[in-house]
Amino acid sequence: MGFNDLIGKLDHSASVQAAGISRGYSGPPARQVSVTSGLTRLRCASLLKPLYAWVSAPRTPEERWRAYAEPAVVMSSNTDTLGLWLGVGPRVILRDIGERTGVHWTLPNGDPSRFGSVEVTAAEVAAAYAVFGQAAAAGDPVAGEILGWMRQVPDSQTFGAREATRSPEAAVKCGWYGAPDETTLRTHAVALLPRGGTRVTVVVAMTALPYTDLGEREAYRSRVSTGLPVEDEHDKVAGEVLRGLMGATAAELA
Repeated sequence: MGFNDLIGKLDHSASVQAAGISRGYSGPPARQVSVTSGLTRLRCASLLKPLYAWVSAPRTPEERWRAYAEPAVVMSSNTDTLGLWLGVGPRVILRDIGERTGVHWTLPNGDPSRFGSVEVTAAEVAAAYAVFGQAAAAGDPVAGEILGWMRQVPDSQTFGAREATRSPEAAVKCGWYGAPDETTLRTHAVALLPRGGTRVTVVVAMTALPYTDLGEREAYRSRVSTGLPVEDEHDKVAGEVLRGLMGATAAELA
């Protein structure tokens, strides 16, 4: 299914974005694709955790870094991510990402400790991950280790991203959240597809889909507040759209 078919089925209040980059030395010509419907910038929370871990490594004692970074990436632990975010400093982390990737993000308004409130575009996320992926391919040991952790992200947290991109070995990171002040559920995914050499293909999909039933929202907030998983609810609301966006993007890059 193409982008127009996917977007045409959405409620008018929905926001979705998808982007992809394929490039590499001695490979085919670089390709890039992106599509946006709705809001031009979205909070993507967990998608940035591997990038936070990457730039935090030189500024954190190794044992402490590893104790925080691995669960932040593999299990999407917010507590461990916060340890890196506050231990290094939000402005330092975002500045270092900008210097390493050329993608510059700013702190959200209000409480700077809320790492998940940074607003991004799918095209920016794809561009940052393309640099990260090529660094790993070129021998950056920290990027390589984090990429390995992303390959360990369990299928229960990927919303079918590997299947959608037809890449069982893909390194994946997903994010999911519905804030009390929002009437949408946000569900996002990034996948780095194995290509060999210094070639890299990145596929990103980001969604913010309506979630306005008061009873469902109350039940969702109750599960979040008690630490119960909510991935199934996100898959019910956004899984089909997310997989469709990723599949269409991967097909455009093929």
